[in-house]
Amino acid sequence: MFKALNPFKSSQLKTSSLVNYPQLTFNDPLQQSIAVQVERCYQIAESALSQRFPRPEVNFKLRGKSAGTAHLQLNKLRFNPLLLKDNSQAFVDDVVPHEICHLLAFQLYGRVKPHGLEWQRLMRQLYQRQPRTTHSFNTQSVEGKTFEYFCGCGSVNLSIRRHNKVVRGDTQYRCRKCGQNLLNSKPS
Repeated sequence: MFKALNPFKSSQLKTSSLVNYPQLTFNDPLQQSIAVQVERCYQIAESALSQRFPRPEVNFKLRGKSAGTAHLQLNKLRFNPLLLKDNSQAFVDDVVPHEICHLLAFQLYGRVKPHGLEWQRLMRQLYQRQPRTTHSFNTQSVEGKTFEYFCGCGSVNLSIRRHNKVVRGDTQYRCRKCGQNLLNSKPS
């Protein structure tokens, strides 16, 4: 079904083809290396599957702990620039093929489980990558500010978003273990 290609052999990439996709041109060298890898992965898929695929919109506006996301209906890839900076080779090797396989699975098979058999097969056969659902990057650099709350069990850290909801009186959070309301000061 698939032709075996080395997904990371640069001689197989027609770099001139990037000119045809201005949405894949970035000033930042790390971001540009990801754009090149996106094109490389698409060329591999097209060669192995004997089918053309529309190139996705690519941006680096993802925040939080996710390395990347694929928006299926929009044919869009979003990558986290802070995690890219700290994990550039892992992005090239794993994150880009991972997200592209989501788009390819949708375009080939329609709606399927996000990390289902179709996606796993594409990861293994197109890119020779072990299909993993999550990354194991150190996310300390992208963690937002947290606030310490207390219950009968001890302390729990809430995100700034949840803390602000408590301060505004929009909601109250309970401990999952003891069921007590979380308080932003130690109980006496």
